[in-house]
Amino acid sequence: MAYHNPPTTPRRSATFDDYTLSEIRRAAATGIYDIRGGGAKRKVPHFDDLLFLGASISRYPLEGYRERCDTNVVLGSRHAKKPIELKIPITIAGMSFGSLSGPAKEALGRGATLAGTSTTTGDGGMTEEERGHSKTLVYQYLPSRYGMNPRDLRRADAIEVVVGQGAKPGGGGMLLGQKISDRVAEMRTLPKGIDQRSASRHPDWTGPDDLEIKILELREITDWEKPIYVKVGGARPYYDTALAVKAGADVVVVDGMQGGTAATQEVFIENVGQPTLACIRPAVQALQDLGMHRRVQLIVSGGIRNGADVAKALALGVDAVSIGTAALVALGDNDPRWEADYNALGTTAGAYDDWHEGKDPAGITTQDPELMKRVDPIAAGRRLANYLKVMTLEAQTIARACGKNSLHNLEPEDLVALTIEAAAMAGVPLAGTNWIPGKNGF
Repeated sequence: MAYHNPPTTPRRSATFDDYTLSEIRRAAATGIYDIRGGGAKRKVPHFDDLLFLGASISRYPLEGYRERCDTNVVLGSRHAKKPIELKIPITIAGMSFGSLSGPAKEALGRGATLAGTSTTTGDGGMTEEERGHSKTLVYQYLPSRYGMNPRDLRRADAIEVVVGQGAKPGGGGMLLGQKISDRVAEMRTLPKGIDQRSASRHPDWTGPDDLEIKILELREITDWEKPIYVKVGGARPYYDTALAVKAGADVVVVDGMQGGTAATQEVFIENVGQPTLACIRPAVQALQDLGMHRRVQLIVSGGIRNGADVAKALALGVDAVSIGTAALVALGDNDPRWEADYNALGTTAGAYDDWHEGKDPAGITTQDPELMKRVDPIAAGRRLANYLKVMTLEAQTIARACGKNSLHNLEPEDLVALTIEAAAMAGVPLAGTNWIPGKNGF
């Protein structure tokens, strides 16, 4: 009787997985790198790797919805005559008109206003829809200077000097020609239909001493009324935070690698920068070492999804968080109701990230007049407000369970970590132990 070896089950490589193989084939066929939007999709240590220690005998919890738990936050109290007062510590990140449609920008303003928080302009300038429907609007001052003018600086409630983004620290942005409509071209002083690549650094300063001069210039333009933020990508958060404080910032914004972008190279998004969780402790430490913690406010962004993420970030020492991708989903981005349209583009709802193509079926990341009609800014704004309300209630629920009458009273000792990596990054003990990896050299 002939003996036959049993067949070996085919084994796929963890290094050369299906996506990697498809990218090799695409690069070989086209000779160009891949461009997409969104943030990092690889798995990194994140807030899910942290858990709260609720109250029991050693801690006294607050009673449900009967006992107060404050959520308000003041931003920009260091130098500004008119600091920003928000009802909740969740803000809307900068997303440009050009990347987003006019109705989407209006919806962000409406939703933020209903929830009692701020929204942010993004590259390309301030639109009347956004200013008109945003009670509190932060004006981004970017390396491109697209759409920037002193009049709008004065109309804003705060100014955010953008040094970098979490998705691309050290790199500039992209807005491809198919999204440069007549209105976008006019606002940015660009030819219609021509690809626009933003600069990776500011044209008129090269270091913290120059940044200090620029911040003073912005204060003079706005009569010292407006808070000045400095936003950095999560690369070297300790030193960048310290230098931003030295330059005179009222608020520092640190954006981790899960932070989104309208469009940049895939290799940039997945391989440059640090996870949001890894950025918080060094940034807080820098403020503490300078004696400026809580005097200079810290905002963290990049992958914030729910009230638990908000509470964990605040427990680690930040003053507020900022959301971008989650806000777009709340408006209706990647909604399964448009599944057939996403399929026609070769993708699926939940995975669509080709925002640069201007074909978004949801009408949010497009300048196509017909697609934009799919966004009802009033209804979308209400959805965003509902989402922000739920996030706040979730964070309050956790804070009360930890015995805190304010979200800002949460602290690192309320947390433990599930993994060694998260424990080391967050500076909290590994669950079931009192060991903080890396502390005291161990």
